Parts: sequence; C-alpha cells; structure tokens
Amino acid sequence: MTVLGAQGQGPLAGVEYAVSSIQSRLETISYEAGKGDFQAALAAAESALELPGGSMSSQSALAGPATLSASGGTPSSAFALLAHGAGSGGALGGSQVVADAMRYLGVPYQWGGTSPKTGFDCSGFVQHVFADLGVPLPRTSEQQAQVGTPVASLAQAVPGDLVFFDPGPSGPGHVGIYIGNGKMVDAPHTGTSVQVQQITSPPCEIRRILSTGGGSNGSSQAAALAGMGVPYGLVPLFVQSATRAGIPPVMLAAVAKAESGFNPMAVSSAGAQGIMQLMPQTAAAHGVSDPFDPAQAVPAAASILAGNLAQFGSVPLALAAYNAGAGAVASYGGIPPYPQTQAYVQRVMGYMGVP
Repeated sequence: MTVLGAQGQGPLAGVEYAVSSIQSRLETISYEAGKGDFQAALAAAESALELPGGSMSSQSALAGPATLSASGGTPSSAFALLAHGAGSGGALGGSQVVADAMRYLGVPYQWGGTSPKTGFDCSGFVQHVFADLGVPLPRTSEQQAQVGTPVASLAQAVPGDLVFFDPGPSGPGHVGIYIGNGKMVDAPHTGTSVQVQQITSPPCEIRRILSTGGGSNGSSQAAALAGMGVPYGLVPLFVQSATRAGIPPVMLAAVAKAESGFNPMAVSSAGAQGIMQLMPQTAAAHGVSDPFDPAQAVPAAASILAGNLAQFGSVPLALAAYNAGAGAVASYGGIPPYPQTQAYVQRVMGYMGVP
C-alpha cells in the first residue's frame, strides 16, 4: 500500500508523489495533463511542511492549467483526485488520506462540527476525511482511539495514522492525522482552523486504520463484509473485486445489499438483473454475458463504481451515479433531486457506517 514518503524521505517525497499521481490519474481518464507550474498548491505545501521555498518547483510531474481545468479548476480539487485510486494501483493508502485532509486546510474549528460547511471539531474532521474515502469511523476521539491497530510510538507512525492527545477517563480528548516528519493536520480548538502543526509532545495513543502491507487487511475486511450479510461464499469475490478496482470492499458490499439483498437472481420491475442489479445494456457494455452470475456482475459493478469515483470525486456522488446514472449527476452538479436516489445514497452510506 502506498504511503506518503514511500518514494523518498518524509512529506516532501509524499507531496511530490501526489503531484505526479494527479497528473497520471488525469491521463488515465483521457485528459491531457499539459504543462504548467501548480505553484499555488506547491507553495501551500512547502509552507505547511516548513520546506524551503521553491523546493518543489523543479519537479517534473507538475500540473498546469489543463490539469486544473480537468480536475475542477483549483489546486485543492486536483488533490481531491487522490481520494480514490490515484495511488499505486488504486489501493487506498496514507497518501490519499493526507491529500484529502489537506483539502480542508483553513476550515474553521466548530465544536461538534462534522462538515466543511459549518466547521469541524477534531474528531469530526478525522471522521469526515475517512468518510470521503469510504472508510467509516466512529464520531468521537474516544471511540476512534479504539479502532484500527495500535502503533508503539511516533517513530513507527506512518502518514495516515491517527495520533491522540489529552488522555482522560473515557479516552483521548483530541485527535489528528499524522502526515510525516513529526507533523499532523488537525482541527485544534475554538478560534483556530484546520492546520498543519508540529507534534511537540508524545501522543498518548496512535492507531493505524489502514494496513501498510502489500494490500488491505483481508481478515478484517472479510469479517466486516460477513457482518453486513454478504454470503460466506461470496466474501472473497467482493474483497478481490473491490481491491482490484481500487474501491473499499465495504462500499461494493453496501451497494449489493441495497440493490438486491445479495440475491443473485433478483429482477427489478425496471428490468435490472442479478446481485448488482445491472441493466442489460450496462451489463453488455461491461462484458457481462450473464448478470445473474456474481462472478461476472460483482467485478463489473466494482469497475462502474471506480469509474464514478474517478469522475465525481466522492462516495455519495459515485453512489448517486450508480443509481440514477452518471449523466444525471453531471447534469445536476450533485445528487439529483430524485427522492428515490437521495434515499438510496443515504441507505448505502448507512450500510457503510457513514452518517
């Protein structure tokens, strides 16, 4: 799994890798990345990470006007492409977590806040970042300190790990996201905003949410899917299909649960077929000769969802596109105002454990 700094030393290497990944990702979806400077994003990264000014400006993989236009028009929207599949082989890793977190620099602190529109508190910020990537986390820092696996010390931490402070009777009172080089991004307290800051005291707890091995934690993923009701014999198919497509297995399973209740022989009144409820023309377009065969339908659905994520940049919009079609999401610039689609997105996100 790709992590920030995997191609060099510390966060500088990670940001260089992120810039290169943005360009590569755009090229894979038929945009010409073009020439340019990406100066605003690089300058912000240099400042936040206390790097020498211009230390990144000579990098060869730079995103210019064409890249920014293709990705939404701003450096932050270009970084958002990393949230789904821009890393190595599309696998979700620490670099994507950090890149997504950096999108929210400057969002004001708001106690109890869970949205960039209203502001974040520390745990609301962490929960929102991981939800962007389809990874559900509990709401409070105390609860978040109970998930994932423990990391012994900051020396063993990798970007994307959660770092906790202010221990109390019920657990830590503050949480941030480690970005490497002894720094974290967090929503500190009232009167501040989401920011990068140096870690000046040892965390009381460090938790690793994502595996840093060659792939995801298969046993925990299998347990999560089984808990959602995925038939035992289909669990490996869901994990493998999602991993190959670069999407969270829980997302793929949640869609199947909403679509058919994991019934491979389901047929809707509109003519959608099989466990993933593929319309005949959609199935044919993705090389599925038998939509009632999960071995064909599940990988096809994973591919569709991965394409939606690449196109729209968020899990809710990807789900809306699966339900209502990518054209409808593009036309409305968001989740279409169809009650059925809006309820569908909420239902699938609920199955994923994302509020």
